[in-house]
Amino acid sequence: MFKDYKIKDFLNQTASNEPTPGGGSIAALTGAIAFSLCEMVANLSLNKEKYAIHKKDFENIIKVTEDLREELLDDINKDASSFDEVMKAFKLPKSTDEEKKVRSAKIQEGYKYAASVPMGIAEKIFKSLEVIEFVINNGNQNALTDGLVSLMSARTAILGALLNVKINLGSIKDKEFVEECNKKVNALETKTIDFEQRVLTKINL
Repeated sequence: MFKDYKIKDFLNQTASNEPTPGGGSIAALTGAIAFSLCEMVANLSLNKEKYAIHKKDFENIIKVTEDLREELLDDINKDASSFDEVMKAFKLPKSTDEEKKVRSAKIQEGYKYAASVPMGIAEKIFKSLEVIEFVINNGNQNALTDGLVSLMSARTAILGALLNVKINLGSIKDKEFVEECNKKVNALETKTIDFEQRVLTKINL
């Protein structure tokens, strides 16, 4: 699906009047780009004598970021599909009380899933921010700005994904579910911003 598009075709599809790929898919793509840059810095550091002390770390980071890139590319399609499921639920018949009940339940189920996908994207990226910090602090300093763009892209991906959680929560009637998700969203937003600022304040360019 979308992950196999050429760059120009993907951008054209995003710019079209079709609702997908939307913000959640773009957040996933931005995360994949972030870890691609992180992996690049690790590769540029791997066989340099100056950074030999961290060779094993860079090898591990390359494996981790390879997996993350693939997962996040899959999430581009996953997020788009979750939105499609909500739209399908709205098209269900509603002529009888039973049909209305089924339709309403499917819509709510769809919105919960549509909120859970970007939440998973945000959590996945946040858990791996430390590998980006590592290459910034210990990797090839000729690629320092690539590492910093990786960090900023990861931050944008997380915050963007969380916005997509929020918009879906607004349509969910399960108050306990919404409250729990909002707590996670608020905590993750704060931790992400704090993480980025902590790393950036140590950089002197």
